[in-house]
Amino acid sequence: MIGSTALSAKAGKKKESIQEPQFNYYNWDVKPEVELREDELSHIVEIYDFPAEFKTEDLLRTFHSQRGFDIQWVDDTHALGLFNSPIAAKEALRMKNPMMKVRPLSQASSTSKAKARSCSDYLLPAKERPQTSAALARRLVIGALGVRSPQSREEREAEKKKLQEAREQKRLAAKQREDAWEGK
Repeated sequence: MIGSTALSAKAGKKKESIQEPQFNYYNWDVKPEVELREDELSHIVEIYDFPAEFKTEDLLRTFHSQRGFDIQWVDDTHALGLFNSPIAAKEALRMKNPMMKVRPLSQASSTSKAKARSCSDYLLPAKERPQTSAALARRLVIGALGVRSPQSREEREAEKKKLQEAREQKRLAAKQREDAWEGK
């Protein structure tokens, strides 16, 4: 508070006025609430109210039925669950577990919202690992050992055909992406 003294012209007495502060510096550590829309980052949920002893494996085990799931820690009892789609996140919200609670990011704590906002570039939907083939590994091992392949000719041809189809799909996806950018 700032006190100021002014002289009154009539009475010749001092008049004190009290002026309220413009900013309250005693509450400087209060962080502003981060607002998120319902549709913003809808593939992320907050996992909270679980024991501080929980590790990443414990949370992953809880959501083992969800494919394409990842964890981003906020603090000892709060984490962000990253799903590969908003549909998978809504399915996780319906899950009941006595050891933890789950809520959408729009209703999350301010620290979780701030964490999501600060690293939103890294919180993209989790992607599934692409389908792989053991053909290359098999060829490398057989070549290194210098033995003949136990595969029949038909099996080798089927693997080659499958790899050729995968290359063609990748080429087609790249062409479609390029055409979309060019407006074709």
